[in-house]
Amino acid sequence: MSEGGATYAAAGVDIAAGDAAVERLRSMVAGIGGFGAQFPLDVTRFKRPVLVASTDGVGTKLLVARATGRYETVGIDLVAMCVDDLVCVGAEPLFMLDYIATGKVDPERIATVVAGVAHGCTQAGCALIGGETAEHAGVMAPDELDIAGFAVGAVEDGTQLGPERVAAGDAVIGLPSPGLRSNGYTLARHVLLERAGLDLGDPAWEGADVTVADELLRPSIIYAPAVLAARRASGDALHACAHITGGGIVGNVPRALPEGLGAILRRSAWEEPRIFDEIRRLGAIEEDEMDRVFNRGIGMVLVVGKAGVDGVLSALAEADLPGAVIGEVSAGSGVRYA
Repeated sequence: MSEGGATYAAAGVDIAAGDAAVERLRSMVAGIGGFGAQFPLDVTRFKRPVLVASTDGVGTKLLVARATGRYETVGIDLVAMCVDDLVCVGAEPLFMLDYIATGKVDPERIATVVAGVAHGCTQAGCALIGGETAEHAGVMAPDELDIAGFAVGAVEDGTQLGPERVAAGDAVIGLPSPGLRSNGYTLARHVLLERAGLDLGDPAWEGADVTVADELLRPSIIYAPAVLAARRASGDALHACAHITGGGIVGNVPRALPEGLGAILRRSAWEEPRIFDEIRRLGAIEEDEMDRVFNRGIGMVLVVGKAGVDGVLSALAEADLPGAVIGEVSAGSGVRYA
């Protein structure tokens, strides 16, 4: 008895579902449907523009989204991971593309993820100009999903931020992160869900009015607009930035410092969100390990000349993202705590 002809859908890839997903995205993505996304660069704004590119994902935070069916904010996280790298060079984010891989296209779920990306791009002040959704039947489970992003920004040549601008005595300003952003989730999930046996619907800690899922899915702050506002307000006072992602404060702040200089920070200068203490306590994690894995409540660090501190702090407050002086640059290397 002969079987009917093989089809792509029968093999696991549903072109119709992919087309349906694209239709849902048309109102969110500029230029969707073409073979290459286009962006008109306003060259009148730059004499010698330097393009800066970044790519990233959100890691195993997606496993929490998958377990809860809550995909509304992971797109915001994706934008934050990309554009907040760009601004560390002083670049203004211009545009972004996303890439979604899934075992089976669910148009509603894809639209929910991309809506988050679009919302993040609005926060960042950049355009979402395209992307790709790939159905990987046989490689990924039907409800499995992964996302990556690609962002491009521009900065005037010669004005890039970086370690070469930093000097001993510069102030270190920290911008708060209310949660984990997109880093350390493998350890956080291991401690909270496996070792401590918590359910995602349980209170995040005794007496908490938020659940474990609420804390783990807390969307990342997008720092780029506030950092750019601080730079415009302070001129050359902003010398360098460090985006606190994988590696934590101790791993990322040295990337903004020149050889021979380190940072002395005061833990008492900022309030660490409760979720970090819960992870540390329930996992019996050493402080050094916590520092290497998590942001501990600081998502972006600015290195600023002493004369410009007040101007930077004022600009950050006006951008609704108040920062605090958490330390200073001194001779030495790495990060030390006073």
